[in-house]
This record gives sequence, C-alpha cells and structure tokens, in this order.
Amino acid sequence: MRRRTAIIISILIFSTSFVVVLYLQRQTPTAQEGIQDVEFWAYQIQGLEEDGAVEALIESKYDLLVLEPTRSDRDATDFDTAGMVRRLHDSSGANLDSKLVIAYVDIGQAEDWRWYWNGSWVAPTESERGTPEFLVSIDPDGWEGNYPVAFWYDEWKEIILYGNNSSIQQVLDDGFDGIYMDWIEAYDYGPVVDVATEEGINAQQEMIDFIGEIRQYCRARNAEFLIIAQNALSIYEGHEEYFDRIDAVAQEHILFDGIADTPWGEQGSGDIRIPSNESDGYSTEWYTERLDLYLSRGKTVFVVDYATSSENVAESYVYAKAHGYVGFVTQIALSRLPTITPPDYPALRNIPLMYALVANRLFIPKA
Repeated sequence: MRRRTAIIISILIFSTSFVVVLYLQRQTPTAQEGIQDVEFWAYQIQGLEEDGAVEALIESKYDLLVLEPTRSDRDATDFDTAGMVRRLHDSSGANLDSKLVIAYVDIGQAEDWRWYWNGSWVAPTESERGTPEFLVSIDPDGWEGNYPVAFWYDEWKEIILYGNNSSIQQVLDDGFDGIYMDWIEAYDYGPVVDVATEEGINAQQEMIDFIGEIRQYCRARNAEFLIIAQNALSIYEGHEEYFDRIDAVAQEHILFDGIADTPWGEQGSGDIRIPSNESDGYSTEWYTERLDLYLSRGKTVFVVDYATSSENVAESYVYAKAHGYVGFVTQIALSRLPTITPPDYPALRNIPLMYALVANRLFIPKA
C-alpha cells in the first residue's frame, strides 16, 4: 500500500511539475515567437501621459502595442516609460499571455518636440534646408514640426542610434520588445533624393544599410529584439537583403485614410477611401500586391486604417483578415484606443448585420 501510495504521489508530483513547466513556457514566449501569434494589435503615439491612458492599455486585450516612448518628448522627460512597459508586460492579450510592447521611432524625420531638438536649430522650409544641414524639408502630408532628414549623416545617426542617450538606446533601456520604424520612405522623398544625388549618395541603399545598422545594434543588446518597418513597401526592389533586416512590416491606409493633425473625433480623422485600383498611384491593389509579397517572405504583416464609421471599420477588419494581415482601425490622431474595434466584442454590435456575421466568425477571441 505504501509503495502504491508513493507511486501515485510521484505521478502527481511529476504531472504537476510537467503542467507547471508547460504553463511557464506558455507564459513566456520569446518576442520572435510571440509576433507570429499576434491576433490583435493597437497603435497609440499621443496622450499616453493622460490620466487613465496606461491603465486602458493594460486592460485591453491587444497582443501587441506600438507606443510612443514618451520620455523622449522633451515636455514629458519625467514620464516613467520603463514602468509603463513593465506593467504592460504583466498584462495579457487575446492570444498572448504577455503583451509585446513596441516603441515608435521616426528614423527618417526630425521632430521638434523630441529631446534632441536644440533651440539653436533652424527648421527647414519647403524650398530651403535648415540648420543643422541634415534638416532637409517639411513633411509633405502636413504634419507640423516634422522634417525629413538626410538620414545618412553621421550627426543624425548619432541622435537616433549611436549616441549614449540615443532614441534607440532609450528604447532598449526602457525594456521595449522592439521598434516600429517610421518614415523609411525618406529614401524616396523628392527633396531628400535631390540632396543624396548632389552628394553622390544612393538613398535607397543608404536606408537599407541604416536599417541593417539598427538591427545589428539592437540584436547585440537583445537577441530577441523586433524590427518592424512602417510603409515604404517598394524599398526591397532590387535589394532582396532588405527582407533579412526586418521581422515584420506595417502599412497605413490600405482602405481608409485621414487628414494630418486632425484631432480625435473631428471630421477628417478617418473614412477617406483610398482608390481601389489606380495604376498611376497608390491604391488598395498596389498595397495588397506588395504586402502579399512580404507574406510570401515569411514576414508578419500589420495594417492600420483610419476610419470612424462602423461600416468602414468592419470592412477594414474583414479585408485584413481575408488577406492574412493583422488589422487595426483607429483615428489618424493615434491619441487613444478606439472603441469600435476588436477585440472589444460588444462594440461590434454596432456593425451592420452583414459585417457582424463575418466579424463574429473571424475576430472574436476564444475564451
């Protein structure tokens, strides 16, 4: 009897230990593993210092969050970004037991509210470069205080990457799981291309090399660090090595866009439909063809549309899911979490039945 009891106890201990091991393994996936299992993501780069903003992110069920590394804002340098990241890591998503937290970093534009902006600097205009001379022009979409740069200049790379307090070093120090690189399209922006041509620089190659430097720097300090590129889908043309330098790609406004600097809730914050198939410009078809190529290279594809009507929100999520993308719909201000969006299921009740039936089948996280 004692022997049988001992055997049963041993089996129970072994079984319990096995379950605990499995649970711990499930609880702590690596960032590289986790990104492949993301079902829902969100994107917020304004308003994180507002009361309740971080708590709303914690309570949400998004698996991956792209967020402003807020202390890089010179008016919010005392914001506890590292504390925010820790708290988010302690919360779960719909499909991950620990949220992935990704830092938004603009690698192709200088922003005049950042820690690095010096009072002696002179902003460029549409026709004249600024001071320092890596400040090339103004944002073509109308975002105030954003200035495309000659990103290959050593002074700019020191600010973004190599300096002791660089933007990316701050991100690493604060514990983010990766970076979400904006304005890669600087390599193809007319005024920047003109400067590159004058200096004998191949802007496309320089941007791909810059991203390679970023990857090498970050991976040397965190082997699981994620590199996510936003927009600039054509940069790979003639450069297959680009696919080896990113882990995922994100594309804005494949169905719906908004107007730059439009505050949350105001007209122009979304619902501007992108042309479906124009051969001479960007269109839903143009984006889809290229995003599908990234999927074929094994890259996770994130898309974000800007829409407010429940019909457009539903259409965007259905389109993304049907194509194998991880979709998110918000307003162009990116200053809070939207309410008409998965994984907040009750909000889907506002979506017309023809969309709700599809959404109910495709988007509801399993309990």
